[in-house]
Amino acid sequence: IRTVGFFLSSLCGTAPLRKPHTRIIGGEDAPAGGWPWQASVHNNSTLCGGSLISRRWVLTAARCLSRSADSHVVVFLGRDTQMGQNPHVVTRWVSKVIKHPDYDPGTHKNDLALLRLSSPVNFTNYIRPVCLAAKRSFFVDGLSCWVTGWGRLCPPPPQRLQQVSVPIVSNIQCNAAYGTGKVTTRMMCPSNKHVCMQRDFGGPLVVSNGNRWIQAGVASFVTGCGYPDYPGVYTRVSRYQTWINNHTGEEQPGYVYFWSSASRTSPFIAVFSLLAATALVF
Repeated sequence: IRTVGFFLSSLCGTAPLRKPHTRIIGGEDAPAGGWPWQASVHNNSTLCGGSLISRRWVLTAARCLSRSADSHVVVFLGRDTQMGQNPHVVTRWVSKVIKHPDYDPGTHKNDLALLRLSSPVNFTNYIRPVCLAAKRSFFVDGLSCWVTGWGRLCPPPPQRLQQVSVPIVSNIQCNAAYGTGKVTTRMMCPSNKHVCMQRDFGGPLVVSNGNRWIQAGVASFVTGCGYPDYPGVYTRVSRYQTWINNHTGEEQPGYVYFWSSASRTSPFIAVFSLLAATALVF
């Protein structure tokens, strides 16, 4: 296999403060710095999740910004709790909101948005970018992924950042729940058994490959809280690489090609960015 790519940053998808994980059923408090790309996106009274993808860009859901002027959106990074002290938090106003031009609030198609921060952030152990799944990435049914946020567990909503491991559900099964055609190939579904999306639309769905974390999806919609018959529905990040690159300019994120099979996860990954000067050939 021959792939040519460029590294944006060796920090992409790394979480040095995260301890070796086990599969958590039902969720738990996330350790401080365990998910350093997690963003808390505040739009007036609306709270959403998001993910840091470069020094100046955050990825979230378009549904979080439908009634907002750019100047009303604030992003918190390095935040552990919605109430109380956050010693590592960094705050940025949003200088530009870019919603996908084909976003349809009725069908939730293309539910994706980019937030340009008012100034770049410095990467630390508590604030780092996530890698994004590259074009043609494949996530097999049953693959264990992780979701994070402040509203993922059933009420009352937690104040500390939560983490939970969930399996991927096939789009066929997802469409069986929501109605044929509702869940498109630009969407993906993790189980909703132990998850609540309220207050966390726009949040990341990530998968690990060794010590690197890759964002596969952005939380878009769900029916109910903790209903196993209705999986959560996420925008499939790998289908939007071109759109993201077209708008992030010289601040493009790192991409990882991820392939999983029924028996194992492929060891082949290639991290891409158009910024660095060194080409990598595999």
